[in-house]
Amino acid sequence: MWLPVTQELSFQKFIEQSDLLEEFKYDFNEKAELRHTETQSPFVFNYYENVLERNSKRYQALGRLLEQYIYELLEKLCKLQKVYIPQEVDKEPRSFFFMSEGALTNHHSVVLVLLQDQGVFRAGQWSQQAIIHHGLHHGSQIPCIQMALQAHYDVIVLNPNDNFVDLKMEKEWKSLLKQSIESPSLKMAQAESFLSFQHPLQGLPKRCSHTPEEHVAYVWDHFISRTEGKNVAFIVHGYGGLVFMDLLVRRKWEVMSKVYAVALIDSDHHVGHQLGSDGQLLAWIKHHCREWVTSPKPLDKLAATVLKKEFPVVSAGTEKHSLAPSSSLQSIFKYFKKALKAKTTITFSQVPIETRSSTKRKQSA
Repeated sequence: MWLPVTQELSFQKFIEQSDLLEEFKYDFNEKAELRHTETQSPFVFNYYENVLERNSKRYQALGRLLEQYIYELLEKLCKLQKVYIPQEVDKEPRSFFFMSEGALTNHHSVVLVLLQDQGVFRAGQWSQQAIIHHGLHHGSQIPCIQMALQAHYDVIVLNPNDNFVDLKMEKEWKSLLKQSIESPSLKMAQAESFLSFQHPLQGLPKRCSHTPEEHVAYVWDHFISRTEGKNVAFIVHGYGGLVFMDLLVRRKWEVMSKVYAVALIDSDHHVGHQLGSDGQLLAWIKHHCREWVTSPKPLDKLAATVLKKEFPVVSAGTEKHSLAPSSSLQSIFKYFKKALKAKTTITFSQVPIETRSSTKRKQSA
């Protein structure tokens, strides 16, 4: 499933706004694959022959362009709102996340929360490497968001890896995105400077998002827990599974009452270390969690695991960690639909049914 982007939203158009056009003659084709605009070949890492450091900088610059480009697609293609946190602060570096317009106020809608793995990638990405080598279908969260919106879900896209800002690097980057410089030679000089830039690790932590756990806890406390509806579902990948279990332990009763299903994908969580012997939590995850793991088996087949699992574990239909979210996506949405139906049935079955005999007993009492 893919809604093709217009020319105005193309990656090449986005690159034209920077001073890196000569370095990156790439765009996404009709299959959402990254290809060279002239040769139609995939991305080549060894652009500068046998100059590893410079090629690495070029790869990092491409990753930064993709990061900003996907932010733009989340807003303009998926129509999500960018929400800065903490909201009461505006004069210091802040993190942010994205959500659909009615996520906090729709009473009857499912709210789907996306929580990715740990790494350099930001909101809207499952894997930067998968985007570059396999395309937006596989590495970005956009197909998942589109499926959710078409199913009339609301969506919250977390940004757990946006923890620091390197002020020196930010200054270099912003200078490349300015369009006011007229001299082509100066533009090239700036691009060369960026690609060879040796920036020290002097990150300034972002308040309330210093770690993935802190970011997720803040968004839960100030947004997800305040949604009008009571049907919240999570898709978590890799380290995101550990972060979700941390949230479950810290906000036990809130999460247990509000979240109806969790799809874990090749998760890094550890039930024994994180949940301990808490019988209530163990019983909850048994009925509300399901995991898709990398496996040579076909999609949804029970997967063999070394350790005993506390909830069902099935194959993601791939042996590659970075491709597991895209390969298991259809199955995950079927799981959500089935879990919601089961929850609704249980809820209705707990409502007392008015009968003639019960009415007579009330009247005679």
